[in-house]
Amino acid sequence: MNIYYPAKIWLAFGETFTEKGEPFDAWLMKNGYPELGALSHAIRGSEEALAWLMKHQYYHLAALDSAIDDDPKAYKWLSENGHELLAVFSDACHAVPAAISWFKQHELTGFLVIAGKVKEWRDSQTFDYHKMHF
Repeated sequence: MNIYYPAKIWLAFGETFTEKGEPFDAWLMKNGYPELGALSHAIRGSEEALAWLMKHQYYHLAALDSAIDDDPKAYKWLSENGHELLAVFSDACHAVPAAISWFKQHELTGFLVIAGKVKEWRDSQTFDYHKMHF
């Protein structure tokens, strides 16, 4: 199963959703993972970051952002284009029990920690749902 990045990179990504996230965000951007920095910004509502992901052909990460925003077309695209892990991750960001079980069953519980941070951050925000649709 492709998990896209090493575990420590995913954990740094997860930290971008905490109060002390700026150093992690800057580290990702400067150390070869600008797409994860852009994804973090997109999840936090940046249309510019979402446009950057599309422009640089990180379609799977743009779709992940949109799936987390409950876009069924993006979720379907992830599922149909070999990005099952990202589709399940979007569900885990909403605490869907089946997604939580899936990560536990595949021994990928680190993703649950990250999804929990995304969920906690999102639950504390007020969103403008005028973002570009996938």
